[in-house]
Amino acid sequence: MTDQPKKIPPTDLSRVTRYDYAKRENRTDTDHFGRPMESIDGADFFESLPSFLKANDLREFIDLVATARREDKPFHLLMGAHTIKVGLSPILIDLMQRDIVTGLSFNCAGIIHDLELAFFGGTSEDVQKGLADGSFGMVRETGELFAAVTDLASSERIGLGEATGLLINRREAPNRELSVFGVAQALGKPVTVHIGIGTDIVAQHPTYDAAAAGAASHLDFRILCTICAGIDSGGVLANIGSAVILPEVFLKALTVARNLHGGAGRLTTANFDMITHYRPTVNVVNRPTHNVGKGFNFVGHHELMIPLLAWGLRRACKK
Repeated sequence: MTDQPKKIPPTDLSRVTRYDYAKRENRTDTDHFGRPMESIDGADFFESLPSFLKANDLREFIDLVATARREDKPFHLLMGAHTIKVGLSPILIDLMQRDIVTGLSFNCAGIIHDLELAFFGGTSEDVQKGLADGSFGMVRETGELFAAVTDLASSERIGLGEATGLLINRREAPNRELSVFGVAQALGKPVTVHIGIGTDIVAQHPTYDAAAAGAASHLDFRILCTICAGIDSGGVLANIGSAVILPEVFLKALTVARNLHGGAGRLTTANFDMITHYRPTVNVVNRPTHNVGKGFNFVGHHELMIPLLAWGLRRACKK
């Protein structure tokens, strides 16, 4: 009889060395954020575009969004956290305040970057440097803020997205006017967050409650299922910068919506990213719209493409 192999013990996270936010150098700070345009009157950029290929696609997608909003149908965004890191929050906030964007969904990194920007004004550390000495992701305050979000979600019985905005606003974070979570919560617009256990720096902290975070994220999934029912009745969805998690989550949420509401409806989708990925192409652009709508794919850097999209949406939606 052979000896049973010894079980591998889990690492005790209470022994990790953490440090204060003030000691970290950031690659993103609020001084370098973009801003919504003050005026779009007299601009003829979109009229100057040729009537071919992606120029036609972009104009058509913008017109479909404008039509959906005039009919009070949702325009929902799936967002990779990179969109926050490159300073697009003010532009996204402007679209929410104008009631063009009706809701947002993020992966867990979206919470992390939004919390750091709201409370401290900077985010995005040097990963290579921090990985070498084991300090990557070990800012104490970030872990504690995320733990406070999960505690609030549990006590209020709300999702992670709403809890993040509520915490930012209740604590009066210094930069809350630049927080997509905080502004969305104040406007009453839904923000859902879809986590993976171990995919984000907060899981490295002893304050991380995986059960509470998972339960709140699953509530957000169920909220997204309800949102998808509206999207599938003539609405529009765009995926901006999420290559895996959100396209997969969207496909499941849309399936639940169609299961409960008698099958496929009608919708428009688009994917905006710096390169073409398999899952966004299949799970956002192609499969959901098969025989019931139209999907678009746009390739370009977010810091250029999203202000351009916002410009076009503001022009189209004011007509």
